[in-house]
Amino acid sequence: MFVWVFHRISGLIMIALFGFKIYSGFGTAGALGEDVVPYWTKLHSNLAVDMVAIFLFIYHSLYGVRTCLVDLGLKRQEKRLFWGLSAAGLALYLFVCFQWLFK
Repeated sequence: MFVWVFHRISGLIMIALFGFKIYSGFGTAGALGEDVVPYWTKLHSNLAVDMVAIFLFIYHSLYGVRTCLVDLGLKRQEKRLFWGLSAAGLALYLFVCFQWLFK
């Protein structure tokens, strides 16, 4: 039940975060006024927002794959899919974070 609920909530949060990133990108490009470009640039390059967006994207996509596989008939493997995709998601998230932080 938790996976289903958080999958839905993460989708809604991603819509808001990616909308914010697109809007702040317009502000960074100067489309919202030249005097506020430094403000929007600071918001657009916020590392915490980027890390949350990456986490939610990885989580949402992997559990979408899990849902498809369960719907295709792997109901007996549901726990294995959960733990396997959780481990893969954590490994991918840590890899991306280390690549991003230590570039």
